[in-house]
Amino acid sequence: SKQAQLMEVLKKEVRAMLIAAKAGLTPEQLEEQYMAMVCKPLPLRDLGFQSTLELVAKMPEVVRVCFSKTGTLILKAIADDSTKGIAKLVANQKVKTRSKASKKTATKANPTFPTESSKNPQSLQTLSAGTPVLPAAVKAELQDLLSSSPLLLGDLDKAFLRRFGRAFQYRQYGFLSVFEVLRSMSDSIVVEQTKAGSLLVLRKYLVNNIEQEEVPQGEAQQEEMPQGEAEEEGMPQGEAEEEGMPQGEAEEEGMPQGEAEEEEMPQGEAEEEGMLQCEAEEEEMPQGFEQLPATPEIPPDAVQDKSLCSLPPLKRRCLVGVIVEFVVSPSQFYIHICSTEASYKLQDLMFEMRHVYSHKVASDKYIMPESAVRPGQLCCVMVSKWWYRVIIHRVINDQEVEVFCADYGHLQVVQKSWLRFLKWHYSKLPAQAIPCSLAWVKPVEGTWSSAAVLLFKHLCRFKELVGIVDEYVNGVLYLFLCDTSTKEDVYFHSVLSDMGYADVCGENIPSQEFEELNPSALYVQPSGKQGNAEVVEPRLQQASRDADSETATSKLDGAKL
Repeated sequence: SKQAQLMEVLKKEVRAMLIAAKAGLTPEQLEEQYMAMVCKPLPLRDLGFQSTLELVAKMPEVVRVCFSKTGTLILKAIADDSTKGIAKLVANQKVKTRSKASKKTATKANPTFPTESSKNPQSLQTLSAGTPVLPAAVKAELQDLLSSSPLLLGDLDKAFLRRFGRAFQYRQYGFLSVFEVLRSMSDSIVVEQTKAGSLLVLRKYLVNNIEQEEVPQGEAQQEEMPQGEAEEEGMPQGEAEEEGMPQGEAEEEGMPQGEAEEEEMPQGEAEEEGMLQCEAEEEEMPQGFEQLPATPEIPPDAVQDKSLCSLPPLKRRCLVGVIVEFVVSPSQFYIHICSTEASYKLQDLMFEMRHVYSHKVASDKYIMPESAVRPGQLCCVMVSKWWYRVIIHRVINDQEVEVFCADYGHLQVVQKSWLRFLKWHYSKLPAQAIPCSLAWVKPVEGTWSSAAVLLFKHLCRFKELVGIVDEYVNGVLYLFLCDTSTKEDVYFHSVLSDMGYADVCGENIPSQEFEELNPSALYVQPSGKQGNAEVVEPRLQQASRDADSETATSKLDGAKL
């Protein structure tokens, strides 16, 4: 057949490319080299494959899959009789060593002396060698997908698409394969080998955590849950079957007496909910939130005039592990502090908000009247089935508002009908997004060019970085960013300077972007001073363990430009 002939030709081409690469190639590098050699992409679709890994898995006599010391997946060739001689010659080749001049430029970049930073293009090419990090929302989605039952690895893409309405684009987060994704989530997902293939299983302790995340009177809550979420919460089979009825009927079932306590409603409001429920039976409600029923009085635990507080300020010149969550430019971006505790707190909050607000009774109870939809109002919004804490920035028209996501740093236009009052205890966790600017740099052209922004985004790429705190200016954190996952430390301000996009000025010039608009300064209250010593020095993760705080501090002390 044509497919068989194409596969045979492809095997020869893949073997030839891999044999020529002594150290092997990553799947991404293989795709790039194939495109360069054949002038067209790998024929994955023509052969019925969805990824390069699926393709090479069908070539066990051609490709050997292994992992490098850094955990990167590497593809190496298996020579046949006709190519053994070539493979032997390649294996005996000496690895070219860098010249003395290049070694000087490849010395560890100094945040105070950008001229000593690495100018070797290989420094940029190896940035992806570090272990990337999945955003908290994506981690929560994978955990949610596996919380009902284990899943075969081969079914992951289809299940993710069916559940969330989009493909699982792991490469946009810096991963080269699904195996790297699973390795990064080894604390919550286990891969078991079965006769049917690799089976993805959610660790039992996490399932227990999800069950414990139920709001008070969890049994009453389970009665109203849609079938999918009932399975997530580990419902007995009988209760899950009851939820198999149409959504409207399931939601119109009589509410147990404990429901009033679960939703923290006074007795009078509980009665009002019962009346609304009867009205819902008479008038069929469309799916979603396009038409809103009459709302009861504002619940006593709804946030009306409170603001989120910020994280405590970081100490000057301390080293912290960070992930860049959202980038406008090198002078305006938002970070998350890396620590297992903070990551789990945000994930736990997202899980609990989804479980609570996904139920119609609770959702209708926290509908916001028109008078509450005003700039500065702290609330929450549903986007892609997940609920986020937001602050209303401006009202666009009768249907839309622009909101600021306090935990991720971006502005987004959403429908008014998606907004809900935030329950009081969901406002306790400080806003997780920290507004930042890269220290000691300014754009050469007055404003950052699109090429400079793209380079900065590429440097960040959802990987864990080391941040060296310089100072706060008008509520914005100025810090140096360093990638320690490569052989030589790469300081971002030095790279921008070496590429001709930035001038190193030795001082922090107030960010023009943040001067025009800084939603965090407008809507997030500064944190109190007590307890800063414990909070402001989070434990560094793998990306920053090799960084030497004392050395970095001494370099800053002796700064001379």
